Amino acid sequence: MATSVQVSPKTAIIPLHAVWGAAAGLVGGIGFGIWMSVSRPMADTAMITMVAGLLGSTNAFVGWLIHLGIAVFAGTGFGILIGRYAQMMARAVVLGLAYGAVWWTVGALWIMPANMGMPVFEWNDVTSSSLGGHLVFGLLAGLAYSCIAQVMGKRTGSAGR
Repeated sequence: MATSVQVSPKTAIIPLHAVWGAAAGLVGGIGFGIWMSVSRPMADTAMITMVAGLLGSTNAFVGWLIHLGIAVFAGTGFGILIGRYAQMMARAVVLGLAYGAVWWTVGALWIMPANMGMPVFEWNDVTSSSLGGHLVFGLLAGLAYSCIAQVMGKRTGSAGR
């Protein structure tokens, strides 16, 4: 016995936005990860090893795995929440930068320091460098999302939804 499910066009597009967002998040995450690998706002400690500290490690590879997992999650959220508005390049850049700033506020100023026993919502060398990295993430994710949406939209006929 076969079962069929009918889905409205608006509902059907959400998985596409999620997949495109995940891919865009990976692109943004790689750019941000490079930023964190070379940025050393605290003595001789790369920011990527600070991310590894979320799991009690100081290994940069562990930091990269955690970071890229978060980036894919954040990118998926970008695609689902605002992807339909980010298909045009200029809007994608603005929305990406704003989304990166939101993640900086939530992740770098609140969640990460709270999990590591550090003061939350504190401006210092680490959080200022992190702001730059989050903006790089948002910019690259927005640009990547727009490019993916435009290319895939031409293939699937769903651009602009």
